[in-house]
Amino acid sequence: MMLLTAVLPAAAQGTPGGELRLNVGDVLQLTLPSEDAFNNPFKVDRDGNIDLPEAGPVSVAGLTIAQAREKVRAALAVSFRDLDRFALALKEHRLPLTVLGFVKQPGQIEIPAGSTAQIAINTAGGVTPGGQLDHMQVRRIGPDGQPQVIVFDYKKYLDTGDSRILPPLRPLDEIFVPASPQIGNVQVEFDARSLESHGDAGEGGAVRVFGEVATSGTYAFKPGMTVMDALLRAGGVTRYAAVEQIRILPASGEPVLFNLKGFLDSGRQALNVPLQSGTTVFVPHEVEEVKSGGHVVYVMGEVAKPGAFEARPGTGFFDILANAGGPTRYADSKQIRIIRENGTVAAFDLSAYADSAGGTRTPPPAVNPGDAIFVPEKVQESERASWLRTPTSRAVRVLGAVRSPGRFDWSDEMSLVDLLAQAGGPNERGDIAHVEIVQGDKGGRAVKFDLQNFLANGGSAASMPAIHAGYTITVPELPQSPNDTRATWMQLSSDRSIYVMGSVGHPGRYAFEEKLSFLDIISAADGPTAAADLLNIRVSHRGEGRDRVTKVNLAAFFETGDDRLLPHVRPGDVIFVPDRSRNWLEVSPGSTVRLLGAIAKPGRYQFNEGMTILDLLAEAGGPSREAYQEKIVVVNLSCCANEARIFNLVKFAKSGDYALLPVVRQGDTIYVPSTEQSDWSIFMENVRDTVSVLSIFGLFKVLL
Repeated sequence: MMLLTAVLPAAAQGTPGGELRLNVGDVLQLTLPSEDAFNNPFKVDRDGNIDLPEAGPVSVAGLTIAQAREKVRAALAVSFRDLDRFALALKEHRLPLTVLGFVKQPGQIEIPAGSTAQIAINTAGGVTPGGQLDHMQVRRIGPDGQPQVIVFDYKKYLDTGDSRILPPLRPLDEIFVPASPQIGNVQVEFDARSLESHGDAGEGGAVRVFGEVATSGTYAFKPGMTVMDALLRAGGVTRYAAVEQIRILPASGEPVLFNLKGFLDSGRQALNVPLQSGTTVFVPHEVEEVKSGGHVVYVMGEVAKPGAFEARPGTGFFDILANAGGPTRYADSKQIRIIRENGTVAAFDLSAYADSAGGTRTPPPAVNPGDAIFVPEKVQESERASWLRTPTSRAVRVLGAVRSPGRFDWSDEMSLVDLLAQAGGPNERGDIAHVEIVQGDKGGRAVKFDLQNFLANGGSAASMPAIHAGYTITVPELPQSPNDTRATWMQLSSDRSIYVMGSVGHPGRYAFEEKLSFLDIISAADGPTAAADLLNIRVSHRGEGRDRVTKVNLAAFFETGDDRLLPHVRPGDVIFVPDRSRNWLEVSPGSTVRLLGAIAKPGRYQFNEGMTILDLLAEAGGPSREAYQEKIVVVNLSCCANEARIFNLVKFAKSGDYALLPVVRQGDTIYVPSTEQSDWSIFMENVRDTVSVLSIFGLFKVLL
């Protein structure tokens, strides 16, 4: 242990006249106006110095307050000028110590001056288990410079409360808590109860008890102590103890056997062996005796208590099985086997025996001494080789989108639902509306069953297809998004599919059921895109023996909410959502209206009867700044003759009279002239495919 060498002079505690001197750990308050560096207190460190701003460390330990003030003033005068109002005062006495040994937080501490060793130990977290309380030490450097060790009995202080037992403490003292000699030389975690549980023997005589007892250990010997006293002191024997074979090994002499069972049965005190100091008591582990003989029946496998049981005359099969605790939850009670002593094997179906009526029951097998009853484990389908345990003659295969596909043991009283439940049920991708059942292993026909409709609407068990051993059940998987993988859509047959093409979020092939509607399919394809033409959606109906196409105005449905506007779709139909920006060559001239001249976006535009010239001008971005809005020309193509009309957009804007709006039909042409345009050849070139030259001359007359 390294001792501290720094020590204060003897006069550090006070002068002969009683004037107080500064100690290590004291806290000083220095005052120097207008200097922020002196706002915080200064502590005298373990070397006896205070660390001054600009001046560095100054030794003050052992000085009086006045001496320290002058010494500090002189040190500050090198860097500071205005020291007339400098002051130094003692703020707090502190006691710096070091606490080591068996304490929870060993190290350097500081406590208020005048504190005792108990305060110091508690500040270090207290004594840890294993610390020796009666030999604590205070170590310091004496006046002659030699180490001093003061031993005190901390336990006696705790017992009596006599504070005179605790030595006075000085700055830089070291308190050391040694280890108890009873804990050995290995550091372990334990508490007082752990010490007690391993025996209470000290340095004197002891008795050792070990083996099948509750608490092995070394225990203090007392005159007149018996083997029963030692066993009780060790917490008694365990359930595995060989109570008839307890061995007592005295310190001198021959070992002695003690029959605890015989003593407890008879109560004879003469059997309670007296012990000597240094005796060892050993309680051995009981060894199971192998039972055999001409009156024993063996029970093995999945029973609660397998073993050998005596079979007296008249003992039956159920008597032996009940003594073995009966079959466990994992037992296959249908496949119980009785292995005869002569080598033959008899089968017994316990489940069928329990379910059958009294008159039709097969009597339980006779059990004779030497026979063995074997209860096998139920087949676990999760095991890799479990399929070997179930022959094909009583197995059904479950494939596809179920949680645990495989081969399952089959019984005729089970149903399709029982089988699917045994397979863990369909997973989240299972299509239970199209469950497929292949009958038999030799080319049996396939049957489809709508389990979803059965579960949703109910029905009798007789409506489900019968399942027999050798059948194969397949639960198909619902198709995934065509964007996930190109191969998944092939898993879906065409008679269960519907096709969505054109301007939708995800065009492709989708599973379809009768309960789904047109909106369900459009929603499954993530709906129309922003460029979709909702007015001209087409549905091609297939499989009706004739071609039929339905036009759907989805925009009108959104405006009115009328379900009658939506078509009825069936598997195999094709839904096409066109794009509004498709090539104008795909649209016949008779179904469009041409907008020419001084407008933002001249071109051909779709038109229906609900639209006006204002809708068309707005669709084309409106007239440009150079447009001559007072003489907009509308060239109509009617059944009888071509005609042209003038529309004054300015007059309409001022009056708001909708009667001024000209009639516009599909195939018409609207021309917005420019105020700066004098050459009409551009207009004539654009309308040449619509009106004749005579109509153009007639148009000139109108304008002029």
